Amino acid sequence: MSFSLPKLPYAYDSLEPYIDSQTMKIHYNKHHQAYTDKLNTSLDGNTEYRSKTIEALLSNLNAVPEPIRLAVRNNGGVYFNHCFFWEIMAPKAGGAPPAGSAIAEAIAKEFGSFEAFREKFSNAAVNHFGSGWAWLVLDKGKLEVLSLPNQDCPLSIGKKPLLCVDVWEHAYYLKYQNRRAEYVKEFFNVINWKKAEELYQRARQ
Repeated sequence: MSFSLPKLPYAYDSLEPYIDSQTMKIHYNKHHQAYTDKLNTSLDGNTEYRSKTIEALLSNLNAVPEPIRLAVRNNGGVYFNHCFFWEIMAPKAGGAPPAGSAIAEAIAKEFGSFEAFREKFSNAAVNHFGSGWAWLVLDKGKLEVLSLPNQDCPLSIGKKPLLCVDVWEHAYYLKYQNRRAEYVKEFFNVINWKKAEELYQRARQ
């Protein structure tokens, strides 16, 4: 079995004006495809590990043979992160999670309010040095905001991802240039809270 590029759940231009279609095309067809290809190459000759899911590989990197572990961590992490990123966005979405939803109540309990969460998450994304990701995760039943560098994935440190934003420059530079803060602000207009709720409910089980 080889890992493949997942089908986008919407058209390239569906997230406009917040994320432009040209960025989506390049990000998906060039960057994500390259990570997918490199992940498959890193697993050449390792049939046992090709049969595992990407979640299983990243959740137990120590079980991956040392000669290919770094390549699997790097390419597998960024492969998973992008697969996750596409699904956590949706057209005609965004705003705050629906009132009364489990994730809305958890956010209010942990951070005080949605606005307080939004500020903390945005700061994690905007102030992240270099390339990486900002995440909302569930850790031992508690919500947490964190930023991770480059290709790193919450699964590899035992945390369950619920929401993320990509702050590699290729995710926003064509439209926003160096204005990462503006990009992160607009990201809140495309968050798929229905998906985040589904992930939160699953993560609590």
